[in-house]
Amino acid sequence: MRVLIVGAGEVGFDIAQMLSSEGHDVVVIERDEDRVTAVRDRLDVMAIVGNGAASDTLKAAGVDRADMMIAVTTVDEVNIIACMMADRLGVETTIARIRSSEYTDAESVLRAGDFGIDFVIHPEESAAEEAARLIRRAGATDALSFADGRLQLLGMKIETNAPVVGKKLMEIASSSSDLHYRIMAIRRGGRTILPRGDEKLRLDDQIFILSFTEDVPQVSKILSGKRDRGIEHVMILGGGHVGARLARTLRQGKKKSIKLIEPDRDRARRLAEAIEDILVINGDPTDIDLLVAEGLGEMDALAAVTQDEESNLVTCLMAKHLGVRKTVALLSKRAYIPISQAIGLDAAINIKLAVSAEVSRFLRGKHVLSVATIHGVDAEILELRAHNGSAVTRGTLQEISVPRGVLIGAIIDGTEVRIATGRTKIHTGQSAIVFSLPQMTEKVERLFQGE
Repeated sequence: MRVLIVGAGEVGFDIAQMLSSEGHDVVVIERDEDRVTAVRDRLDVMAIVGNGAASDTLKAAGVDRADMMIAVTTVDEVNIIACMMADRLGVETTIARIRSSEYTDAESVLRAGDFGIDFVIHPEESAAEEAARLIRRAGATDALSFADGRLQLLGMKIETNAPVVGKKLMEIASSSSDLHYRIMAIRRGGRTILPRGDEKLRLDDQIFILSFTEDVPQVSKILSGKRDRGIEHVMILGGGHVGARLARTLRQGKKKSIKLIEPDRDRARRLAEAIEDILVINGDPTDIDLLVAEGLGEMDALAAVTQDEESNLVTCLMAKHLGVRKTVALLSKRAYIPISQAIGLDAAINIKLAVSAEVSRFLRGKHVLSVATIHGVDAEILELRAHNGSAVTRGTLQEISVPRGVLIGAIIDGTEVRIATGRTKIHTGQSAIVFSLPQMTEKVERLFQGE
């Protein structure tokens, strides 16, 4: 597939790297000559200097031979115009990164389709939603949502005194048969295991549980031995796109006391006017003395989502030292995520991971409804739809012999959700949440493809 990418910032570079590694023919368009040089030096792709929203630049990039356009600059209007031009010039699929809710809210006068945009990606919105899920689940290291929120995938560390240490998964399941969940993966010593029922849990395992949302508190208690206490007092550092969306998201749920620290005076004023029932403070989010004076040590959770990721790391570390129960840091460099875990931070969010997963979904085909990854876990989490005549519909999961290295965790049929067992049968039109090791992804996708 030939793909044009407009924008070679961190997100554009990451997408180009991913697509190039998968064998796609990639052309990157970027105005900044230094960024173009970096792309040429480090990636096996074509890169040209120019305006990706201009027809002459697009023609020079070979738009007439392109199958897909991905516009991911930091300016919404540039991305919109680039996709409009590509659509007019015959590109089959267009994807735009859009930050402003003006173009995407349900009540907006304009729709993405009005601009010739097939798919919209909202990396900042995705990051804010993930941060909100992590804050609401204080004991979770990772949190993903499926089936319109009816299913949650949570990461959890098995710590000292956890009652499940040394127990087989089948033993744990039999003692909690009234709950709807399944342990989908274990990260142990740098390895990813998709476990069978006879696998024993060990101290320091990181486990990933797929559960009905209403069962999450009880499942967490059974596996950790601790009650997941609620979060009431939250401090957010940074009032940019992620921080503002996070504050709004947290306000929609159970009432919380929220303080937001924003260094820009005008932005702080606008946020205070726009978001009800939060305290916005105009100040430097890297000033530890200010944060302590504003009650950092009394907070239940801290979300450091400024553009300075080193500061986010340091501030979260200080917060843990002061006794804050849950810390979440926004990190753009993937290499910082394992560092954050090693020094004791609770969770990290990464915009580029979310974008890569979204783009990967668009490339896969109609049977792939969503793709997700978790840093450090060598597996993909897929939502796959069974099409007419697909192999997965020809018997129960036991009968069709699901490949080793693949776990089917749950079945979604409209508003109905159920945890999968060996006796489960998937029917045409239903979708499944699947964990797959990388080398098995192609095989499991073929199971769901139609005739």
